[in-house]
Amino acid sequence: MPKHTVKYRVETYYNKLALYAIFTVLLILFVSFLFFVRNDKADRLITLGDHVIENFRTGLDYEMVNLLSLSMALSEDGELKNALIFDDESKGYHILSNLSKRFKKYTHLKSLRIQVLTPDFFIFARSWNEGFEGMPIWWFRDDLETFTQNSKPKVGMETGRLLTFKATIPIRSGLKIIGYLEVIKFIDEFAIKLRKRGIELFALMDEKYLEKAELMRDFPRIEKYVISNQNFNQQLLGKIKEIDWKTFLNKPYSYEDTILYLNEPMYNGEGKQIGLYLLAISDDALKKFEKENERVSFFTQFSDDDVKQVVNAWENPYGSFRNQYDKDLIAFLPKLQKEDKLNLELEAKSILRTYSKEELIDMVLENNHKEKKIGEIR
Repeated sequence: MPKHTVKYRVETYYNKLALYAIFTVLLILFVSFLFFVRNDKADRLITLGDHVIENFRTGLDYEMVNLLSLSMALSEDGELKNALIFDDESKGYHILSNLSKRFKKYTHLKSLRIQVLTPDFFIFARSWNEGFEGMPIWWFRDDLETFTQNSKPKVGMETGRLLTFKATIPIRSGLKIIGYLEVIKFIDEFAIKLRKRGIELFALMDEKYLEKAELMRDFPRIEKYVISNQNFNQQLLGKIKEIDWKTFLNKPYSYEDTILYLNEPMYNGEGKQIGLYLLAISDDALKKFEKENERVSFFTQFSDDDVKQVVNAWENPYGSFRNQYDKDLIAFLPKLQKEDKLNLELEAKSILRTYSKEELIDMVLENNHKEKKIGEIR
């Protein structure tokens, strides 16, 4: 065989080998690139998901604390206590109804409901309807059993005929418990707040509670859960049903069709899991969250007033006041109608007379609490 033929074949062999080597290296680089891109995206989604869940918990805590504070203030209403003591159910209804109407008119609490229970958990009065007085409520409210063992106030997402935020406070006359006041709020208002931030909420209650939650039996379902908020995004419902739920519940997130799905356990006031919260966030909303400072809670950025209220509660639960009752009484006065103010104004004046000059200056200049106060109360 001629030498040039052998040389040609050898060169061809090495050329092919070089091509195969180059192809293999490029393939490895491409696969590695895809692997790192995929892992980087997964890490990004996990980080964003953790940020959203952390702030979601903060938002829930804010709702609970706000509801509990309101309940504690209302439970000290003297007229309501008198109605309970004298068993005047009609008067109780009118007091609660008027309170509810005014809160809906002057505040953001549009779905607020208030009810009073007797010490043995029968309905005494409700703000939203009359005629249920004397009806037992303990048979479909397992959460009330805790009050037979202790009388501490509690708040949480509770099952009943509907799934709602509930804050329950004992009403006392001296040391005696004469009833219980409950402030109830639908989760739909919280879902609206989240939607403004680009997050769709599905509050999912475990279907085993449907035995007593008779008003929810026709609500739509996902897997073994009932969708509790009625203002959920119906366009997402079909997509959510296609998620591999067995995998989803054991993973930090699911990402399908440019939407990030997160789940967070739902607990009642006793710390028992009764369902889960499902959050759906689009890519556009995720990009906005990435640009925000992760140290700032976007769930408490609903309004300046909300932020101030939360921060003040962290720093000092009573602000410049000595106790919660004094603080709430003074705060509610401007929101009441003229005919309701007279008695409360007399009580407020008698309370304020017990405060020192310095304490009164602190109240007046509360917005500049960290600055030096100089003034004189005449």
